[in-house]
Amino acid sequence: MRRKTRQIFLGDLAIGGGAPISIQSMTNTDTKNVEKTVEQILKLEEAGCDLIRFAVNTKEDALAIPKIKDKIHIPTIADIQFNHQLALYALENGIDGLRINPGNIGESWKVKEVVKLAKAQSVPIRIGVNSGSVHQKYIDKFHGVNVDSLCYSALDEVKVLEDMGFYNIKVSIKSSDVSVNIEANRKFSALCDCPLHLGVTEAGNMDQGLIKSAVGIGSLLHDGIGDTIRISLTDDPVKEVEAAKILLRTLGLRREGVEIVSCPTCARTTIDLISLVNKAKDRLAKEKRPLKIAIMGCPVNGPGESREADYGISGAGGKGYIFKKGEILKIVEEDQLLDALMEQIDRDEE
Repeated sequence: MRRKTRQIFLGDLAIGGGAPISIQSMTNTDTKNVEKTVEQILKLEEAGCDLIRFAVNTKEDALAIPKIKDKIHIPTIADIQFNHQLALYALENGIDGLRINPGNIGESWKVKEVVKLAKAQSVPIRIGVNSGSVHQKYIDKFHGVNVDSLCYSALDEVKVLEDMGFYNIKVSIKSSDVSVNIEANRKFSALCDCPLHLGVTEAGNMDQGLIKSAVGIGSLLHDGIGDTIRISLTDDPVKEVEAAKILLRTLGLRREGVEIVSCPTCARTTIDLISLVNKAKDRLAKEKRPLKIAIMGCPVNGPGESREADYGISGAGGKGYIFKKGEILKIVEEDQLLDALMEQIDRDEE
C-alpha cells in the first residue's frame, strides 16, 4: 500500500496524495539555448517523461523559460543553487516548480522572498538534501553524513518553509550509498507527510547506475514510499526515462508500454534470440498499449510463457511459432518472425 502524502501540483500534474508516480529527468543542455533545450525535452516527452528540470544558472536562463514552455507539453522545474535572485527570476518567468535548498540560499530574508512569490503563484518548492548539503550541526551530532543526519537536515528544511506558512513542498533525500539512501527515505517518510522525490545521486553510467537505482529506488517503491522518481545516469537523459518506465512497470505501478519476457539462452536455443529480442525492443519502443510479449528460444519454455503473454514467439529449429494468448497462429521462418509478430500486433490495433 502506498504511503499517504499531501498532494501538490506542478502545473496540472498531481504529485502525492495517491496520484500516479511520475517520471522526471533533467536536461543537460545550456538552458538559454532554447532550440537545443526544447529539442531534448521533446525527445524526453516522447520517451514518457512527465516533468522536466533544468538548471537556471543565469538571468538569461530564467528569461528562456517562457520560450521553452511555449514549445513543450510537460511541467518545468528550475534547479537553483545558492542564488535566491535566480529563483525569483524563474518564478517571474512562469516556472512550474522550484528545486532549492533553503540552507544554501543564505539569509532568512532571501528565503522569505522566494517563499512569498512561490506562495502567491502556487508554485511548489522541492527541498533537496544530499551528502553535500547536510547541516553541520547534524554531522557533528550524528558523527558524519548518514541516515540520521540526512533525515533531520531534510526535516529542518521543511520546518523553515512551514514556519513561513508554506506547505506546498516535496522533498528529495539522496545519497550515492544505496543503503543509506533507502534508510534515510524510510526514516523521513515515517516522520513527515511531504511527497517524496526518489533517486540515487551520482549513480554512475548505465551498467552501475541502473543496478544502484533499481535497488535504491525500487526497494522504497516496493515499500509504498515515493511519489515521483528520477533515475540519474551518466548518459543520454532519454535512457533515464526509459529505465524509469521499466522499473515502474516491473513493480506494477504503471502499465503502459511493452514488457518483453525472454529467456537467457542455453544449448536448447534454436534461433538468434539475442538479436531478435534487441530488434523487438527497438521496434516496440513507441508502443503505448500495456502488452506483455514472450520471446523464447526453444519449444521447452516457449509455449508455457506464451500462455501468460499477450503475444509470443517460440523458436523451433530455424523456424518459430507465433502465439496470441497462448494459441498458435502460424509457423514462420526465423528471418520472418519479428515481421510476423509486428504484423499481428498492428492488425489487432486496427
